[in-house]
Amino acid sequence: MKIDDIARLAGVSKAAVSLAFNNKPGVSEQTREHILDIAQAHGYRPRTLKSDKEIQKPHAIIRFVACKNADIVTEHYDSLPFFNELIHHITDQVKQHGNTLVISSIDIQNLHHELLALEKDQPSAGILLLGTNLTPDMIEPIRSHHANVVILDTCFEYMDASFISINNKLGGYQAGQHLIKLGHRRIGYVRSHTRIVNFVQREEGFNAALREHQLTVEDGLFFDMHPMRVMPQEGFQQSIQQLAELPTAIFCENDYIAISAIKSLQNIGVRVPEDVSVMGFDNIFEAKVISPELTTVHVKKDMLAKSAVKLLMEKIDHTDANAVQLVVNTEIVERRSCISVVVKNQK
Repeated sequence: MKIDDIARLAGVSKAAVSLAFNNKPGVSEQTREHILDIAQAHGYRPRTLKSDKEIQKPHAIIRFVACKNADIVTEHYDSLPFFNELIHHITDQVKQHGNTLVISSIDIQNLHHELLALEKDQPSAGILLLGTNLTPDMIEPIRSHHANVVILDTCFEYMDASFISINNKLGGYQAGQHLIKLGHRRIGYVRSHTRIVNFVQREEGFNAALREHQLTVEDGLFFDMHPMRVMPQEGFQQSIQQLAELPTAIFCENDYIAISAIKSLQNIGVRVPEDVSVMGFDNIFEAKVISPELTTVHVKKDMLAKSAVKLLMEKIDHTDANAVQLVVNTEIVERRSCISVVVKNQK
């Protein structure tokens, strides 16, 4: 972690970071605190800060652990809208409980070794483990090492562990019901080419909604995309161009995929939503700035964070607390990327 990284994460210049670290005039107190909070959360300790401000009592430290890989939780995952917003809410919640959040980003291949080293150097009272891209085999050793662990953004029902996750099946079901309500029957489905629990559950919920109306996604209307790259996808464009008949709507497993789908369709002259309605999942910031604005499934990142921190605090305060698995429900956000079949036929 360098000053350049702190400046990027804080959204300020390197000069502003330097002023904050050296306690010099030129930045507001609010900006100074924002910069110092980010530096502290990422384990950056400026030499210019006095040692008494660096020292944190072990019982006051909450460690947020993200395991980086090339597909989902990427190298700069913390700058991606979904994770950025989630971490923002977690930071606020931890501060409200009077504790300090330390963010540890670890390569997934070295997860257990690096986490043990971090905990030895700076013991934490509890761990918030971002489980988005993890398997039970990866999670179990962490739980055996630390008494207080809450896993966030995934859930394995058969593990006796504490999970806070999105109600992905509900969200997929709501998406399917919404498109059917708009009159769509020939519906496409865009999968992430990387399969994680969240995406599998969204597909299950979506298919359940279609089955209630005796519908299915036709074999030729399944597509694959990279889940975290927001750009036109050549393979998707070719698949669409080879269709004899376009779907009237497509559902995408997250908003990154949905935005890429919109860009891809526009690239080949397919209008959204006049020719094809597009729906996403997550409700990230970009969903409101893409043209047309994206209809999506809203994930309550603030509720995920609040629930996870509250559960971890209970585990820390009560060592005999039982493991709990909680899901946070979703809701539809209607915007301009989806229209009814009636409106479509009138255009």
